[in-house]
Amino acid sequence: MGIHEDDIAKVRVSADLVAIIGEHTTIKRSGRSWMARCPLHGERTPSLSVSAEKGVYHCFGCGRSGDAITFVQEMEKVDFVGAVESLAARCGIRLRYTDMDEGKKRGRKSDLLEAVAKAADFYHQRLLNATDAGAARGYLRSRGYDRDVVAKYKLGWAPDRPNALAEHLKITRDDFRDSGLGYLNSQGWPIDAFRARVMFPIADERGRFSGFGGRVLPDGEGPKYKNSSGRALVYDKSRLLYGLYTHRAGIVNEGEAIICEGYTDVIGFGRANILRAVATCGTALTEEHIQLLKRFSADRLVLAFDTDSAGLAAAERVYEWEQKFELDVYVADLAEGVDPDQVARQDPTELARAVQEAKPYMRFRMERALARKDLSSPEARARAAQNAVLVVSEHPNELVRDPYLLEISDRCRVEIATLRSLSAGFRSAVTTEQRATVRVADDARVADEPAVPAEDEAIRLVIDRPEFGAKLHTNLFGNGVRQEAFQALQDHGFAGAVEICSEPAAALLRKLAVDGFDADVDDVMAGLVRAVARRTLDGMVRGLRLYSDSDLGRVELSAALRWLQLELEKLDMGVQRQNVTEVLLPWLIQQVQWRTR
Repeated sequence: MGIHEDDIAKVRVSADLVAIIGEHTTIKRSGRSWMARCPLHGERTPSLSVSAEKGVYHCFGCGRSGDAITFVQEMEKVDFVGAVESLAARCGIRLRYTDMDEGKKRGRKSDLLEAVAKAADFYHQRLLNATDAGAARGYLRSRGYDRDVVAKYKLGWAPDRPNALAEHLKITRDDFRDSGLGYLNSQGWPIDAFRARVMFPIADERGRFSGFGGRVLPDGEGPKYKNSSGRALVYDKSRLLYGLYTHRAGIVNEGEAIICEGYTDVIGFGRANILRAVATCGTALTEEHIQLLKRFSADRLVLAFDTDSAGLAAAERVYEWEQKFELDVYVADLAEGVDPDQVARQDPTELARAVQEAKPYMRFRMERALARKDLSSPEARARAAQNAVLVVSEHPNELVRDPYLLEISDRCRVEIATLRSLSAGFRSAVTTEQRATVRVADDARVADEPAVPAEDEAIRLVIDRPEFGAKLHTNLFGNGVRQEAFQALQDHGFAGAVEICSEPAAALLRKLAVDGFDADVDDVMAGLVRAVARRTLDGMVRGLRLYSDSDLGRVELSAALRWLQLELEKLDMGVQRQNVTEVLLPWLIQQVQWRTR
């Protein structure tokens, strides 16, 4: 497939190469040319020369050269056609294709993105002007958001009506569904995906709105946050960062990106005039996110959330990214339990200090391990040293590990040779555990998903009595199909869930609904808790292999194991079954790490 040659020529003439490169790196005039640090190979000193007159560039460091189309191909990792389309969208040029079928396909994606953009406009105007958005405006004012903040981030309000957006857009039902703006009910009518929520539109790095995050008001019903469906054809949360397009210039200028967990945290940084914050969209940080930030010259990442949070991948991945992408990962010096939005409202200068004094990721984790321990006796220092060495041992580079081990040796008054030996043992255990995890994962991918009666009964209960869903959590369900089915029930109710789920999850929901629910509720809840507790117990047993016999972590884990075994015995014998269920259920929801090992 191709694009008409005269359209390609029009794009080449219209594209401002200096401005395009300037979105990814700092560029300055040097005589008749422009010079910049080349973002294509992440250098530290400028060697990229740009001729604005000729519309070409050449890097004397990596040897790459080309025009605006070539640069976009390199930066956005797209083919020639994709680069031309990206530039044409920037320049307002409508392209013609030599292959009509392919042209229609690419045109449809543009139509879906246009629908999302129109939805963002609709929600924004509702927030500004509609009478039913009064409570939302009051809520935002209570957080210190004035009209300028609302306009800058294009915040909106989704009315509490099932088809307000659908009626406004008047697009085809297929486009409404595939854009992620809603779903079709059993009668084929479009139903809005978001209702009675403050809306945060999410743009990709080109500024194209691709999806939404919606927050309920403090007294609203349903999950606190809800994101666009992963089935939308234009929304991929693993490749999107909220705030990236708005804050891209700040990231380029500082060579740094601040990564948050929440949309309001990003806005909080913006209100504090720290214009380089982004947030993941309801998912953990991915390698695609890192690559995206590197395209905007982010050589330093500052994590502005708890490093034990679900928003961060495993520590080993962080160290791998540092080496692979030649970047440094730091952690902002925020008080535990305080999010950036709170700090921004109370003391913006403190937020700036926390970022400026951010600590390297490894140092932050090691110091926290030591700070939580008593160092007043030899026994206490030994326990602290073991915990700190366990953290340091996660790093794959011995040249990085050893200086930290020396510091632990000094602070805990333990011989460095002993700590090096201990670290080597931890490294061996971690490597063995990783290999075992990979084998288990490989086996799981080729095996059929087994029937899980306890989980099916719990989902059947939620279908029949939706109020019980509030007591449960997605992570209690052991495989992707059941997790998807349960989450869809929570977000959309039965009718909506069947419409938006993948076919395996939808088939499971239909089957369970047809079978009907006639079981005892206490039996169902106890059965689910028993099944989840046994999976958790197995994971904790495997986790013991990461610790040495005298490690405090092993002692603590062993104590938790014994407690869980005793509670399970009570459950199996029917002793205070309802009380045991009520105690175990919230505890198990917090122990997801042992079921994902």
